[in-house]
Amino acid sequence: MGQYNAESGIKVLDRAVALIRACSNGPLSLNELCERTGLPRATVHRLATALEVHSLLTRTEEGHWALGSMMITGPSSLIEAAGPIMDELCTTTGESVQLYQPSGHTRTCIAAVEPPTGLHNVVPVGSQLTLQSGSAAKVILAHSPYSLVEELLDDATFDLPELEEVRRKGLSESVAEREVGLASLSAPITDGNGDLVAVLSISGPADRLRPSPAGVWGRELLDAARQLSTTL
Repeated sequence: MGQYNAESGIKVLDRAVALIRACSNGPLSLNELCERTGLPRATVHRLATALEVHSLLTRTEEGHWALGSMMITGPSSLIEAAGPIMDELCTTTGESVQLYQPSGHTRTCIAAVEPPTGLHNVVPVGSQLTLQSGSAAKVILAHSPYSLVEELLDDATFDLPELEEVRRKGLSESVAEREVGLASLSAPITDGNGDLVAVLSISGPADRLRPSPAGVWGRELLDAARQLSTTL
């Protein structure tokens, strides 16, 4: 694939599109991206990192650049597929249900369902939360390049062995990690290649989910996550 030279007159946009198109046939190293686009190394790294924040590009475990979840599964189709599954999960558990996507050094809530009554946890759609605490953060970092994990782990409420266990089990839980009195459990949503697309979470008052949120609703969450992954 040669250099992509179409021009719109907006240089930064043209360059960003060139990076995305270059990755459309598979993951590329930074050097390969420079060769494919003809752009300087510093420019490629700066733009690719910015595109990663918006999940348009992502880094593989080997550190190569690849299309991100927003390119593989658009937010509207993902939310459309998740809607009925999240509704059913909320009805079954009586707890709040959220769908998160990685967004650089944070996670963004792209969909949420709240129970109609009772005390529950509210996460507004569009909220950006930390990757250093909470069950969804652990799922994301368990599927992230080690470079990102290493960057965030010093200030996290969990350690590397816990992330390895999350990846092995396909389920994560937290009690009062991100917020006192709040507990949650999360599971990965993956595409046909096994790559992380989103995170499905249940959250609510810690008193209702103690001593183990996964012990309370883990089976139901895993079933819902598998159903959504299969749908995608």
